[in-house]
Amino acid sequence: MAFAPSSMQLTSTAFAHHEAIPTRHTGEGENVSPALAWRDAPEGTKGFAVICHDPDAPLVQNGSYGFVHWLLYNLPAEVTALDEATTVGTPGVNDTGSLGYGGPMPPEGHGVHLYYFWVLALDTATELPEGLSLPELLEKLEPHLLGMNRLVGSYRRD
Repeated sequence: MAFAPSSMQLTSTAFAHHEAIPTRHTGEGENVSPALAWRDAPEGTKGFAVICHDPDAPLVQNGSYGFVHWLLYNLPAEVTALDEATTVGTPGVNDTGSLGYGGPMPPEGHGVHLYYFWVLALDTATELPEGLSLPELLEKLEPHLLGMNRLVGSYRRD
């Protein structure tokens, strides 16, 4: 993924930066996406995308590593928050092979995993088809990336 840090701030009412993600938002719970909100997008932002990725997952596939839990795109510039279990935007396919959000569920006894929730600010509104994979999505978005920032949560399965 291209890297374009910015002063955007991404927060959640479900967990604070580097704090534990509640079970409700995991594969062991209700498996619903957490509420997210962001502010201070770069000037010229016309759209957003959200990605949740676990770089601690012991998985290498398609030239990448980790596990993709959520791809959400086609979010217009006026959307700066997502409700819990949101239906806003267009879902991509996660690494379980399903559309939409697939919550944290690291292998038992694998220790604490970190989950990076990224918000990407884009210089254009997008109308991409449902079901893109992470490589397909990034190929479309990287030329339009104005800035990005992240919220990191953790989860451990004992």
